[in-house]
Amino acid sequence: MSQGDEHDDGPSPSDLRASRHAFEEAKAEAASGSGEGLPAIDFATFVLSLSHSALLHLGDAPDPVSGTVSVNLPMARQTIDLLALLEKKTRGNLSGEEERLLEQVLYDLRMRYVEVSKSR
Repeated sequence: MSQGDEHDDGPSPSDLRASRHAFEEAKAEAASGSGEGLPAIDFATFVLSLSHSALLHLGDAPDPVSGTVSVNLPMARQTIDLLALLEKKTRGNLSGEEERLLEQVLYDLRMRYVEVSKSR
């Protein structure tokens, strides 16, 4: 490996730590004067956000920008598959409550997907 190839494998661990630190500082600075009022970022919020996205694509919620309601089954399926991937990759690392939330969300979305796809 030549000296010019040093960074071909991505950033070094020290670069990653430095970027994380710089991001946290910038985020704190931006939030201190903005009064953002956003909900805390945790696993449940993330799962529910993805769930809402799937419901939007299933026609159960209006598009937040246009206000229109439309069905996009491929996008709904992709979001449901993403939640299933998340369930698989986090197995054994979630609290009981988080695990139940993810299972319930997946069950509800899969059943709703079946309903919508059969009605088309």
